[in-house]
Amino acid sequence: MSSENSTLVKLNNAGFKQNDKWLVEGVSLTVEKGKIVTLIGPNGSGKSTTAKIALGIYKNIEGSVEKYTNKVGYVPQKISIDWTLPLRVHDFMLLTENIKDEAIDEALNLTGVIHLKNKNLGNLSGGEFQRVLIARAISKKPELLVLDEPVQGVDYTGEIALYELIKRISDTLNCGILLISHDLHTVMTATDHVVCLNGHVCCSGTPMDVAKNNEYKTLFGEQASQILSVYEHKHDHVHSDKGEIKKN
Repeated sequence: MSSENSTLVKLNNAGFKQNDKWLVEGVSLTVEKGKIVTLIGPNGSGKSTTAKIALGIYKNIEGSVEKYTNKVGYVPQKISIDWTLPLRVHDFMLLTENIKDEAIDEALNLTGVIHLKNKNLGNLSGGEFQRVLIARAISKKPELLVLDEPVQGVDYTGEIALYELIKRISDTLNCGILLISHDLHTVMTATDHVVCLNGHVCCSGTPMDVAKNNEYKTLFGEQASQILSVYEHKHDHVHSDKGEIKKN
């Protein structure tokens, strides 16, 4: 497949201004089928704004967005739920869309939470709930999946397991993924391209290229760059759905 017909969304020098203030500007990136592009940067750097530009949520933008698919799945950074409601996982999957039971089971299986299908949402752990949110987003087999901080509320080991899941979803569904993360070292084994933002693009490239970039080091500190050396070795293990280490 050529890069031309595998492109799902392309931002060309894109930006968005609100109340005469730039939330982000000058962003260029391309998400292709089967590839993961990760946006990193400090709070307020424009990561979520960039994702919303890619989704077409913001209309009056600077630059341009070329979108080549309408089959999009989205997990927002925040979702409002009344946790006191007796809402089962299965019911939650059907809240806004009519999805066939087979598709629900397939999505819950892929995210490793099929056993929670009839459990109340309020009884789920942070990691379990994030997996359910991802299952809901992939239940209609999107070509483009946008995940805004999908590991929030999850401990470090659980983060690694979730990023391995995201890579598995990309491989299984051959979908392109635009991922927002708060740091690079936990996602570097599960991403193809990184864009580091701080109101604009500071640097971009492979995870290791970005880790060695001086602008990245200025934003996150030398220690953030050095810790990435841990991930340069070849993994001899994988993480279970609960984050436990299993030898290959």
